Amino acid sequence: MSDNELGLFLRTRREAVTPAEVGLPAGPRRRTPGLRRAELATLAGVSVEYVTRLEQGRDRHPSAQVISALADALRLTTSERVHLHRLTKGPGGGLCTGAAPALTVRPTVRALLDRLEPAPAVLLNRLGDLLGWTAGYERLTEPLGLLEGTPPNLARFVFGDRRARDAFPDWDRVADEQVAALKHGPFLADPHVAALTDELTVTAGAEFTDRVRTLPGLPAATGVTRLTHPEAGALRLAYETLELPADDDQRLVVHLPADETTATALDRLTGRRPGALRSVPA
Repeated sequence: MSDNELGLFLRTRREAVTPAEVGLPAGPRRRTPGLRRAELATLAGVSVEYVTRLEQGRDRHPSAQVISALADALRLTTSERVHLHRLTKGPGGGLCTGAAPALTVRPTVRALLDRLEPAPAVLLNRLGDLLGWTAGYERLTEPLGLLEGTPPNLARFVFGDRRARDAFPDWDRVADEQVAALKHGPFLADPHVAALTDELTVTAGAEFTDRVRTLPGLPAATGVTRLTHPEAGALRLAYETLELPADDDQRLVVHLPADETTATALDRLTGRRPGALRSVPA
């Protein structure tokens, strides 16, 4: 399994930027809709050979000036720039990789979950272990089988439980997000993430390993997930991801109905008055 995460990230971002976005003519006979290496090199003020070395993993420690130039040329967002900087720090990305993933929840975070009711909200660690959730989240996901396990784990459910494909109509996109979440950080330099990666490599095979090889580690912090619930039916849930302090090493994901049909269905599921969960534009 390749460990050239910096090269993978640069290549996928280069291929995602069209010439028009950076003021270049598209030109004939392009093999990719994105930028050529030579075009990126020109925009960043470096040589084509250097871009090639970076993408192939033969140079993994570009200077701060080169990082900034590449980020500007690729039109990276703030979160993408942070991720690029982390990847250039080598194994571990400058982060502690020895500490075990947190399995406990601070009392104030549990109190926050209580205050979020009736919204479906869940607290996860970097492995995708579910550490705490609202009653609304339990009503939403327990019938799907998602809360089975000690602790339940979102990546294991998505890749290892056949019920996940029925629960998530957009299973491929959900699977992409799970891999991106595991890769968002030290990844294989973290022994705990590496152990889960080995497990999923065996249990899920190519469905998992192909994604590890091709997807950069930058999960979407917000978006809309489609869910099929045995009682509530087809749902569209907008989600927001809130990162807790670094010492917690946890993230809080809050779901809200993305349309009025979903809002009504969730109200019925929770037994609350209509309008308890208002839909949000998505």
